[in-house]
Amino acid sequence: MEHGVILVGGGGHALVVAGSLRRAGAAVVGFLDDDPAAVLAHEPAAVERLGALSQIERIAAAGADMILALGDLTLRRRLIDAHPHSLRRGLVVIDGAAMVAVVSQLGAGVYVGAKAVVQVRASVGEHAIINTGAIIEHECRIGANVHVAPGAVLGGRVSIGPDTLIGLGSRVLPGVRIGSRCVVGAGAVVTRDVPDGACVVGVPARVI
Repeated sequence: MEHGVILVGGGGHALVVAGSLRRAGAAVVGFLDDDPAAVLAHEPAAVERLGALSQIERIAAAGADMILALGDLTLRRRLIDAHPHSLRRGLVVIDGAAMVAVVSQLGAGVYVGAKAVVQVRASVGEHAIINTGAIIEHECRIGANVHVAPGAVLGGRVSIGPDTLIGLGSRVLPGVRIGSRCVVGAGAVVTRDVPDGACVVGVPARVI
């Protein structure tokens, strides 16, 4: 990280990732975003907008360290599919206040937020977000581009398919399998398997 880090995104999630990087002593040297007025350019420690999201290839060719710092899973997936080689070596960012077990696996571009926990023998796919205070228990399998929102808890041996959102403060019981492109609503308690593409809410969670 001697040349600094460039964030792909300049909104609220980028603010969080930038904070983690700075606490680790890394320089955030710029960001890409389609919005010239993105919030990262106007924070007290303002960061320069280097161009639109379409500039990923140019930035990657220059050898810069990058991480996806967008919260929108659909947009993240579109960028991952459009720039697979440029984002494949995405930087892994672990907040200094997180706990990640040595015997766990994190894919390229993963972000682990403050006070999040990734326990032993868990694996987290490329470009996933384990957000503030989320808990990933032992032997969980988290797919690519999953967002485990702040305060969510996954019991042991939970499996989550790619491009799925696990909502704020939700709970997934041990051994449950959740498919790809799913949404688990805020505060839901998931007690049984969820099929691909489903949205579940409530206690216990039900498909809507």
